[in-house]
Amino acid sequence: MIQGLHHAAYRCENSEETRKFYEEFLELPLARALKINMTKSGRDAAVLHTFYQMGDGSFLAFFEEPGEAFDFKTQRDFDLHLALEVDHDTLHRMLAKGKAAGIEMRGPSDHEFIDSIYFRDPNGYVIELTAVKAGGPGKASEARTILADWTADQHG
Repeated sequence: MIQGLHHAAYRCENSEETRKFYEEFLELPLARALKINMTKSGRDAAVLHTFYQMGDGSFLAFFEEPGEAFDFKTQRDFDLHLALEVDHDTLHRMLAKGKAAGIEMRGPSDHEFIDSIYFRDPNGYVIELTAVKAGGPGKASEARTILADWTADQHG
């Protein structure tokens, strides 16, 4: 059985700029850093792997691999984003903090069972901070009905 998320890992362009954002702005402490000089398959490497700890004990992790091509293209939120849960007070505090820091912020957006704000990290990844509303996500049976209707309409 899957116990939960240990870490999600992404490429980054600059580990120090990434640290400033995740540690200083998002307030996630840098918990671990590993220099990788050789992959498990025996390939020489020059990689820094960093881990930022979240309140539940899981991590966001990043790999910097200078000289290795990676397409840091701008994604739309529907294509790729990272959603992190906060409480409503933190959501509003982070919105104000981001605006004060000159970060382009969107929201709050009302998604029926959550409220969210959106912005980008230094690598261009869309970050969503989301606060759960009273009542939670709703019933799984409703979700299955919506999915079945969508599938019939789109792929029927």
